Amino acid sequence: MRDHRRRGSTLLEGAMWVPFIFLLMMGMVEIARFTYTYYSLKKALYTVARYVGTQQAVNFCDPEDTTVANAKTLAIYGSFDNSGTPIINNLAPENITVRIERFTRETDSLGECECSAAAAGCDPSQGAAQSPDYLVISVENFGLQLNIPGLSVQTGQMQPRIRVPFGGT
Repeated sequence: MRDHRRRGSTLLEGAMWVPFIFLLMMGMVEIARFTYTYYSLKKALYTVARYVGTQQAVNFCDPEDTTVANAKTLAIYGSFDNSGTPIINNLAPENITVRIERFTRETDSLGECECSAAAAGCDPSQGAAQSPDYLVISVENFGLQLNIPGLSVQTGQMQPRIRVPFGGT
């Protein structure tokens, strides 16, 4: 008779822990998905930087420059045309920002290059004497909904940013 009670209490304790373990497992899966998406975004940013940084006569001050647009399309679709499935769901070219920076010795800091008509900035295609020092590629306004049953979790905002030395002309 004693053995029967022990088996029943073990079954009851196991039944009490199953929802908690299930919730933990789902949380681990969602955190893994969040991390995978974040690193996929970083890899896409490096793709943009590698492509844009090696091309000739890129106009960084023009938001509709074809080279920058092609780099964004390459990062999202893995090809230069908009066909196929995006590598990262819900990522659009509008989410990817490309800007250039130069190191200023006077202030001993990095600063974004100006893109006004009065200042040549850092853009060689606009007549700047000196190329930029760094490309800064970032993703803005990109969120990922965490799906954990029984919990209401807000969208996690991802804003990865990379800074790479500029090697183009």
